[in-house]
Amino acid sequence: MSLGLPPSALNLLLLPALGGAPSPDSLAEAAIAARVEIVRTGFGVPHILAEDFEAMGFALGWVQSEDYGDVVARGMVQRRGEYGWHFGHDSIDGDFVAREIRGRAVETFPLLEQPTQAVYTGFAAGVNHFIRHHPDDFPDWMAPDFTAVDAHALDVQTWSRGDARAFVRGLERRLGAGTAGDAAFDLDGSNAWALHPSRTTSGHAILLRNPHLSWEAGYYEAHVRIPGEIDFYGDFRIGGPFGIIGGFNRDLGWATTNNSPRYSQVYALAVDPSDPGRFLLDGTSYALQERSVRVDYRLGEDIRGTETRTTWWTPLGPVIHRTEDRIHVLKDPRDGEFRRGEQFLKMMRTRSLEAWLDVMRTRAHPSSNFTYADADGNIVHYYNARIPHLPHEVTGDTAAWAATSADVWSELVPFEQLPLYVNPPGGYVQQANDTPDYTNLNVALDRDTVPPNLPEPRLRPRSQLSLDLIHGADRLSLEDVIARKHSPRMLVAERVVDELVEAVRTFAHRADVLHAADVLDAWDRTAAVDSRGGVLFKRWADAHQRSVGRDGFFREPWTPERPMATPAGLGSSESAVAALTEVVTGMRAEGLALDAPWGEVHRVIQGSVDEPVAGCEGTLGCFRTLSFEEREDGRAAANRGDGWVLAVEFGDEPRAFTILSYGQSNRESSPHFDDQAALFARGEMKRVAFTDEEIERAAVRRYRPGGAESP
Repeated sequence: MSLGLPPSALNLLLLPALGGAPSPDSLAEAAIAARVEIVRTGFGVPHILAEDFEAMGFALGWVQSEDYGDVVARGMVQRRGEYGWHFGHDSIDGDFVAREIRGRAVETFPLLEQPTQAVYTGFAAGVNHFIRHHPDDFPDWMAPDFTAVDAHALDVQTWSRGDARAFVRGLERRLGAGTAGDAAFDLDGSNAWALHPSRTTSGHAILLRNPHLSWEAGYYEAHVRIPGEIDFYGDFRIGGPFGIIGGFNRDLGWATTNNSPRYSQVYALAVDPSDPGRFLLDGTSYALQERSVRVDYRLGEDIRGTETRTTWWTPLGPVIHRTEDRIHVLKDPRDGEFRRGEQFLKMMRTRSLEAWLDVMRTRAHPSSNFTYADADGNIVHYYNARIPHLPHEVTGDTAAWAATSADVWSELVPFEQLPLYVNPPGGYVQQANDTPDYTNLNVALDRDTVPPNLPEPRLRPRSQLSLDLIHGADRLSLEDVIARKHSPRMLVAERVVDELVEAVRTFAHRADVLHAADVLDAWDRTAAVDSRGGVLFKRWADAHQRSVGRDGFFREPWTPERPMATPAGLGSSESAVAALTEVVTGMRAEGLALDAPWGEVHRVIQGSVDEPVAGCEGTLGCFRTLSFEEREDGRAAANRGDGWVLAVEFGDEPRAFTILSYGQSNRESSPHFDDQAALFARGEMKRVAFTDEEIERAAVRRYRPGGAESP
């Protein structure tokens, strides 16, 4: 295949020439642009046909910049550790971490395989090319000088400052010097299903992906093709070429959901009593090593400064806390890992379950449950986690004592010891961010066969509803799967409303509060658009939880003995009635009817779209997960939850539907800022154009980066 252009057309790719003859960089970029064609189909989805991996990366850098303006370039500036230079001293904290990461990126880039290097090289060049052609979209200081290392740095990992802070806070609490703070309900996460052919009407495997991050997370739908090399449709998270956490090719696909392994381990080492700058290990005294990072910053045009921060290191990792007689060291299995992009590129190109699992053994992506389906009819769930194989008991939030090197972990838990389900009985796997114990209710996870440092068993209401929707023997079509994914059921309401109504009728005396009980009694226990009672219940649940906390909300806590029936019941009748009384008073003051339809209050408000929407927070037990931001007019606008949703069936060719709730572009002037919002609000999805014929029928624009449109 050749997409090469004649010299006359190549000249079009060089404009504007920035006031003179094209620079060598411009010429090199134009040559890459000539090797790729972009076809935009409905809703702005880019289908990239490239001659090679460099051209593929180039087009990804271009289309992301096209749809998100300077967001990608600013992210690369951050990765260089130069944000403080452009935005002042208040912006330098991230620069210190970024400079460490970039140093590792420089060191490891030559170790990547050639296709991965080429994609990073092309991505940086594509961003540069866009800056040259659209200088007005960028601040004056933004230069088109990004490199492959800047692109690679996004996928280089470092030790967790968050884990370090959490350990120190916990240590201070145990010593009586700190406060615990309030635990918030978890907001982020994802859902995923895979159905075996024995559970589908078509006899083909089906995969569903359904993430729940902020609507500023930057999901980005794209299709990349290099004849004979790659044909992959999925999510390319804004900022780099390999933010791929879900998608498919002709043969297979996968979805990720967050899991929560404990990666790092803190060790306590003795300080050498003769020298506080040394520590003891294996009976030998070693000197602490000093590592300093310097960051430059600027305030306006005239004030410039430099700040240096120092970290003390041991061969095990950084020192995160010191006392007179011991140091605490964090050993993190993620620190320095650099092959994440390479792993995803290989996964995108696999054609079989065996090949896909072989790539997964890399575990350069540090965590995530992976839910998989393929055209051969296989379904899989793998609990992916880059966690250490501990030579000691699990210590939780405390440190393990290390007198010798044998006391310290040195290897990862073997791939084979992490939970893996392949074609389990019942024909399904599911994940909704809880532990792998309940991936399939027909198969009990044997805890004796998995590492002890996996999180303890847990199954929250959203996961229970996921299982309720997918467990069984009925056969589903792709359309059935999509309909069930949009279920408006609110499982927490199903567990407590009857007791709440009974408590109100027993203890309340105000007529309006008794009327509220009647509204809840008649309510269908869903967050459907026209459902009456959900607004009242959600406000009551929030008020009740504030009063009694998470542990007091239910009468019966969750137990592994009754995983699908608990938690249940009303934790405190007195508090529940008081909370409902408070809510009724507040709703009356707002002029909001107690039986206001859910969709009157809960909306998708994006650009010109203002539509009612079904769905609620996962903490209320909704599988169609949405969180909302309160507006001044009293309505609630969705701002987190279902983002890029994918449902795909693997037949002779993949048949797929997607929806990107907040649109393909964050530019309010773009037609693709809000053109999917109304579909999303109605629970509808758009058909994916995947084959050449489908792309041709759906084509809206055809062009090369920086060049003229093609007919």
